[in-house]
Order: sequence, then C-alpha cells, then structure tokens
Amino acid sequence: MMTRILQYNDGERIISAGNMERRMYIILEGLVEISLSEGQQKIILATVQKGNFFGEISLFNNRPRSANVDAKGDVKLTYIDNVNQLNKFLVKNSMFAAKMVHILANRLAKTDELLLGKVNEINRIKTTSRI
Repeated sequence: MMTRILQYNDGERIISAGNMERRMYIILEGLVEISLSEGQQKIILATVQKGNFFGEISLFNNRPRSANVDAKGDVKLTYIDNVNQLNKFLVKNSMFAAKMVHILANRLAKTDELLLGKVNEINRIKTTSRI
C-alpha cells in the first residue's frame, strides 16, 4: 500500500462534499482540514494530522462524501480503496487497528454531544415558544 502515495499542496481540495467515491486516506505527512459549507459559511469540523485517517464513512457505506477535505500545507497520503483492502491492512497493522477504533469512538462521542446539544436547543425553543 505504501507505494500508493498522493501529494497535495497547501489549500488543495482532496475531497469535495457530494462526490461519490469510496477511498479512505491515511495521512503520512502534513495536516488536513475537514469542513462543511453552508452557503458562504465554512464550518471546520476537524483538523487531522500524520497517522490519522479520513474518508472512512464513504468506504463503509457507499454514500456521497459528507464533507470537504483540504490540505493545510504540503500533505502526503496513502489510500485504501475498498473494505477488503482495509481488512488486510488492519490485520497486518494491529496498532493502527487499535488506534482506528479509538479515533472512531471519539468521533462518535463528539457526534453524540453535538446531537444532544441540538436536541436540548430545540427543546428550549419549544419551551420558550409555549410561554
């Protein structure tokens, strides 16, 4: 897999929201910014660095990309194109597999916090609108 290396320059778009592709990326060097766009507003979801990964959602569920990913500085990536390749990679790299589980659990916890915050916000609005 390490011979499959892509390089991006600062500000270059790696993933565009809405695109249909299944590739998952692992950062070998550099930093990437994951963001959403709502009209002219850009919402930065995360900045991830060397040793981390992104793009796994589309790899697993074959849905369009949900966010944009841009290079912050020079970035070097390797990639995995399908679940079979990912399984083989994880078997050979158990430390990365453990790290991946930890990262995914943290991302899920963060999503749960955001969702709970929005539910509470909606409930507050409903309560104040009844008064």
